[in-house]
Amino acid sequence: MSDNQQNAAAAATKANPRSPDAKHQQRGMGHGPMQGMGSTEKAVSFGPSAKRLLRMMRPERNLIVFVVVISALATLGNAIGPVILARGTDLIFDGATGDGGIDFGALASVILEALAVYVVSGVVLWFASFLINDIVQRTVYRMRELVAGKLHRLPITYFDGQPRGELLSRVTNDIDNIAQSLQQTLAQMLNNIFTVIGVLALMFWLSPPLALVVLLSVPLTALVTAQVMKRSQRRFADMWRSTGELNAHVEEAFTGHSLVKVFGRQREVAAVFAARNGEMYESSFKAQFISGIIMPSVFFIGNLSYVAIAVLGGIWVAAGSMTLGAVQAFIQYARMFTQPITQLASMTNLLQSGVASAERVFEVLDADDQSADSGQHLPRPVQGRVAFEHVSFSYDPDKPLITDLSLVAEPGATVAIVGPTGAGKTTLVNLLMRFYDVDAGRITIDGVDIASVPRRELRSEIGMVLQDAWLFGGTIRDNIAYGRPDASDTEIRAAAEATFVDRFVHSLPDGYDTVIDDEGNNVSAGEKQLITIARAFLSDPAILVLDEATSSVDTRTELLVQNAMNALRGGRTSFVIAHRLSTIRDADTILVMEDGAIVEQGSHDQLIEHGGAYQRLYRSQFAGGLDADDEAA
Repeated sequence: MSDNQQNAAAAATKANPRSPDAKHQQRGMGHGPMQGMGSTEKAVSFGPSAKRLLRMMRPERNLIVFVVVISALATLGNAIGPVILARGTDLIFDGATGDGGIDFGALASVILEALAVYVVSGVVLWFASFLINDIVQRTVYRMRELVAGKLHRLPITYFDGQPRGELLSRVTNDIDNIAQSLQQTLAQMLNNIFTVIGVLALMFWLSPPLALVVLLSVPLTALVTAQVMKRSQRRFADMWRSTGELNAHVEEAFTGHSLVKVFGRQREVAAVFAARNGEMYESSFKAQFISGIIMPSVFFIGNLSYVAIAVLGGIWVAAGSMTLGAVQAFIQYARMFTQPITQLASMTNLLQSGVASAERVFEVLDADDQSADSGQHLPRPVQGRVAFEHVSFSYDPDKPLITDLSLVAEPGATVAIVGPTGAGKTTLVNLLMRFYDVDAGRITIDGVDIASVPRRELRSEIGMVLQDAWLFGGTIRDNIAYGRPDASDTEIRAAAEATFVDRFVHSLPDGYDTVIDDEGNNVSAGEKQLITIARAFLSDPAILVLDEATSSVDTRTELLVQNAMNALRGGRTSFVIAHRLSTIRDADTILVMEDGAIVEQGSHDQLIEHGGAYQRLYRSQFAGGLDADDEAA
């Protein structure tokens, strides 16, 4: 296991103490970075999170004002419909009880007037819903842009402490849920709020006493809704947390499905999935069940209002203090008043779900950015003199890893770094790349502190080939040219030939246009590593970092790649992390690291002659003892 793999495993262990790596961590295996920012256990506060979500719509405020105005007008049109129909009812009642008969002409006029009002209101409400959909999609588009930009600004330590599936769930599932929640609630919410206001005003105009009877139900409805929301909000937070954990497990299990099958761990993986799935079921069921209490409760309270209106209205019609048309209109208004309140209450589950997802997205947006870049630049051309000056660093403040380390790599020199697993070899080059910043001391390139150099400029001068080769979805040509997108086809082929990629590319049906999936599963591990070496070759860096770059190639290919590496290292300062000591015998300087410190340094012959840690490492790889050349030395 490489140093960076151990660091990631240790971080995952901190995030999940029940993980398989926990046992290794307890035995002191490896050094882990601090856990990433943002806790999924954080309780959701509905009010502040909802306000922040609404503030994200601020760029659309002019359109929102327009939508509010036309929604109010459309709702007003729907609200005066019963008043118009009440006139028709009175015409029918008066005509049926009087001597003149029903005036069908006047009745037709009333019906057409009501129809026109309802049609215009319906069209305006449809247009308002269309605009709200546009507002929501624009808002979610900006949110995705913000999250994508934030991910590029987050330090490596954040990703060390976050399972990939959990982070992907926040970026995809949670943002999609926000869009769905807003889209399904905003239009109805505006319509319902204006309906309640308009209908309440008309009810007081028709009959203040009956309006007060209906109004008495509002505090009771608000009390029930508030109590239920208080209990259900945490359940929705649990639901989306368990969704992220389930996605993290699925992503991990299916990314490593071959390893799962090799070790016959299908049952254990299925058991973990069942447990996580059960947690998600429980939290989802409780969230939906508790929030589902709101609608029947509000519906029951509304029915009590209908009973009161029917009794009182009948008494007042019999007493002649109120017309039948007015009572009929009031009953319609009572239903129009209670229905939007019921709908508003029933939408709380969607709103709570959306706010819970928004809180998880905000945790990503609120995470601390990596330290800002300074404005100093490296001298041109870069010579490649690298100096570590009294550098100290630790992933965990309680567990020092590198303390007071100093070394100098002269321009064009090859520095090999060897040592047992967990000694800090990969950490050393991670500091050089500024994946992490030093705790004390400084690292300079040509005398310039790299902490004062923009990361993009610094990394453009360093080519890195990792032990874990990673390819992107695309063609072989695209993957080689990833470090230099403007490279010509001739330059790409020259890099491929120099690193022996050209040999196997011609055996593929589409040659350099062969499409590789994002896991690189349609090429062998050795071929993947050759492609990454070609990528570094093409970028033509001033400083080269090779982290066990030939670990996945066969012995014959390794010899060829070593020749290519010798050509690649020519004129460049190179740092080579190696476990196979036979590959670094020609290095200018070999650093032997143990527990984050350099315990020996020198050439291969010097270190063998010294008879210390390097010789013990060398003997451990060659059980037969030192070879003849080394004995002679």
